[in-house]
Amino acid sequence: MRHPRAGPGRPRAISPTYARIYAVVRRVPAGTVATYGHIARLAGIENGARQVGYALNALREGTPVPWHRVINARGAISHRAEPGSELTQRMLLEGEGVRFGAGGRVDLTEFGWNGSRKHK
Repeated sequence: MRHPRAGPGRPRAISPTYARIYAVVRRVPAGTVATYGHIARLAGIENGARQVGYALNALREGTPVPWHRVINARGAISHRAEPGSELTQRMLLEGEGVRFGAGGRVDLTEFGWNGSRKHK
């Protein structure tokens, strides 16, 4: 599955910062979520939540990086410019067993990834 706004094209060099972000996101287990801020902290990027969003937006079609497991600090899927992309992310998460509650939010105490290989 591709990130909703990623486009086709030639491979491009990945910055060291983006590489660190992608390495952390790859560790998020199926059935769990992490926030942009949590990913930034684990990647060693102070106040880097927005940068995590930029990095995920830069992913290409067919990426093995599970971008859909990253949500905002409120436990919600962030809005995107491309219509329907939020639904795609929600469907991918629900397919992994992540449940959404009132207001389309994920309970981060139940489904939030703590940064270790195992969940909770």
